[in-house]
Amino acid sequence: MTTSSPHVIFITMDELRKDALSCYGNKAIETPHLDKLASESIRFDKAYAVSPWCLPSRSAILTGQYPHQSGAYSNFRKCELSADIPNLFGTFREGGYRTAVFGKCHFSPVPYSQTRPEVTLAYEAFRDYYLKLGIDHLDLQDDKQVSVWFYDDYAKELDAAGYLEAYRQEVWNEKANGKVFKFPGPPEWHPDSWVGRKAVQYIESYAEDQPMFAWVSFSGPHFPFDAPEPYLERVDMSKDTPRKWKADEFDDKRRIHHGSYHGPGGIEGSGAAADQACKNHSETYWQNLRRSYYANISQIDDAIGMILESVYRKFGDNALIIVTADHGEMLGNHGLWGKNNCAYEDVLNVPLLVQYPGERQGSATDAKVMLTDIMATCIKTAGLMEKKTVGRDFRESIHAGGYPYVFAEGEGFACVSDGRHKYVHVQKNGQQTCEMFDLAHDPYEYANIVDDPAYSAILSDLRGQLLNLYMNKVLA
Repeated sequence: MTTSSPHVIFITMDELRKDALSCYGNKAIETPHLDKLASESIRFDKAYAVSPWCLPSRSAILTGQYPHQSGAYSNFRKCELSADIPNLFGTFREGGYRTAVFGKCHFSPVPYSQTRPEVTLAYEAFRDYYLKLGIDHLDLQDDKQVSVWFYDDYAKELDAAGYLEAYRQEVWNEKANGKVFKFPGPPEWHPDSWVGRKAVQYIESYAEDQPMFAWVSFSGPHFPFDAPEPYLERVDMSKDTPRKWKADEFDDKRRIHHGSYHGPGGIEGSGAAADQACKNHSETYWQNLRRSYYANISQIDDAIGMILESVYRKFGDNALIIVTADHGEMLGNHGLWGKNNCAYEDVLNVPLLVQYPGERQGSATDAKVMLTDIMATCIKTAGLMEKKTVGRDFRESIHAGGYPYVFAEGEGFACVSDGRHKYVHVQKNGQQTCEMFDLAHDPYEYANIVDDPAYSAILSDLRGQLLNLYMNKVLA
C-alpha cells in the first residue's frame, strides 16, 4: 500500500489533565512514549478545549465549529451532531481517505434515564448513527460507563470473555466505591487496552490503496477511576503535587461551585460524596482517586507507544500525528473532581502535541490555540478542499502569535479569556452566576473579582467579546 497523501492519526484521551503527563511536569508517573513524541513534536502549553463537556467538545473538534454554531451544545439534551454539517470523517472520505474510529464517539447525548443496573441495553441505533457521519470502520467503546449501560462493540467482546457482569456491578456500586475501584478483569480487557489493541491491529493490517484518517479515542482517564492493579504499582504518590484548594473558597453562596463543594452539588464528584458535597471526601479517598487516575494514564501511554510504533513502521514519516484531550479534570483541586460547569485551567487548558509529516524537531509554544483548529490543520496538511470553520492550521496560529481570546461554552455556560483575565457566566434554572479571575495575581483561580471596580473595564471587554461571538450567529 503506497500513497503520497499523509495519513492522519488523531489520538485523544477523555478528561486528561495537562499536568498529568510527565512531558508537562508530572512526577508521580512517567509517560515515556508521550514524552518521546513531545520531544519530536510541537508541544502547546496554551491549548484550550471549547467546552468542559464531552459531547460539545468532541463535536467542536469534529466540525471546527463552536457548539452554538453546530447545535451540539449539551451532554444531556437531544442535540446530536447533524450529519449535514461538514465534519472530519465526511471531508476525508470525500478526499479519498478511508476513515476509522477506535473507542469513544459520543456525538449524540447518552439516554441516561434509560440505564438499568441489572442489564446492558442495545446500542445499534447509536452505532448506525455514528457510521452515517462518514466513518468507514468503527470499533466502538463509547465511554467506560456507556459500555456497561449499553451493548457497544467492546461490551459484546467483554461479555463473551466473561467480565462484563463484574464490571457492571462495580460501575453501579458508586455509593460504596465512590467510582474508585480496580478493574475487575485482566488488564488487557480494560477499555483503554482494548481500544489500543484494536487500533494497532487495524494499522498493522492496513492494505488499502488510499490514505487513512484514524481517530483513536481512549475513554480514560475519565471516571470511573478503574485502573488495573499492575498499573497502580507504577505510581509514586510521594512525588505527587499537593492538591490546590482552600477550605473557605466557596463559602459565598454566589460562587458557581458552592453547591458542588458544600452540597447538594451537580459536579460529578458530588454524586459520589456524602450529602452530595465534595468537601466530605476524605484525604485517603483523594489519594486513591489520584493514584488510579495516574495509573490509567500510564496504561494509556503504553497503548499509545504501541500505536506509534505501528504507525512509524507502517507509514514512516508520512503521517500527521495529533494527541490531545477533549477537556481536563479537577482531580481534587478546589476540593472537586469532575468537570461540570468548570472554567478552571485544570479543565480547559489541555495537553496538545502535533507532529507534522516529515518533521521530528521538538519545540514548545505558548501561543493560545483552540481545539477548533484541529479540523483546519488536518485538512490543510492533507491537501484537501478547505471547509468553513472557525479554526486555522496550528502553524498559522503560532505565526500569528495565537488567538487574543479563547472561548468555551455549553448548556447554560460561557467563558472567555484573554490569557490573563477570565470571565465565566453560568445560567441555570433562571438564575445567573458570574465569576472573573486574574491569573497573573491568582494563578489557582481562588478569588472571584467580578465585582471589583478595578477590573470593570476588563470585565466590560470580556463580556463584549462573548456578545460579539454570539451575535455573529444570531445575525448570520
